[in-house]
Amino acid sequence: MAIKSRQVVLVSSALILSLGIGFAGSLMGSGFAARTGNAITVTGSAKASATADNVVWNLMAQESSPAVATAVKKVEQSVTAASDYLIKGGVAPESIETGAISTYAIQQYINGNQTGKVLAYQATQNVIVRSKDVTLIKKLSDGIGALLSTGVNVYNNGPQYYVSNLATLRPQLLADAMKDAKSRGEAITGAVSSKLGAVLSVTSGPVQVTAPDSVDTSAGGMYDTSSIAKTVTVTVSVSFKTSK
Repeated sequence: MAIKSRQVVLVSSALILSLGIGFAGSLMGSGFAARTGNAITVTGSAKASATADNVVWNLMAQESSPAVATAVKKVEQSVTAASDYLIKGGVAPESIETGAISTYAIQQYINGNQTGKVLAYQATQNVIVRSKDVTLIKKLSDGIGALLSTGVNVYNNGPQYYVSNLATLRPQLLADAMKDAKSRGEAITGAVSSKLGAVLSVTSGPVQVTAPDSVDTSAGGMYDTSSIAKTVTVTVSVSFKTSK
């Protein structure tokens, strides 16, 4: 009798444990279903065309010579020639900045080791143009071959074009992106006979400034400076409540 009673207790305990696990599992399952079934997260986007209204153009004069003084003098002459080219082309003198001259020694190497002998000295100096006349600067950059053909050693890194009214564009783009997210959410929920409800949360992505024909889809805040015409894009991730 004692043995049978013990077996009954063990069977009863196993049954209760089994039922308890099954009940907990059903609660866990219904909890996940409620969370996934009562909300949906949708990405919305909006874009607008923009035109750069500021430009920064960086030029670098570079000269070398066996004597450091000669290298410095030659780079000064190149900077003067570059400045003359810019001013004659229509750039205001106050829009031109020149940096300090830097020099360094070009060392002789044999089998990867310095010999201690200086082959020459190289001098460099930057010329920076800041302007709102983006069309003029583009024209001067495209035509800089006329200056280079005279023997002036100036490296053209290309103008960088910027849009100054991004802060004005962003609010409307965010509003349009929200509308796009809602429209997408309605299309998705409508396809499964559900209804889109209130907004639960919103996360906005970075502003993307790209060339008009760009296909870049990077998640970071890209800012293309190579083109005057640009496309400004904003994305939002919106979570909505849903109901049957």
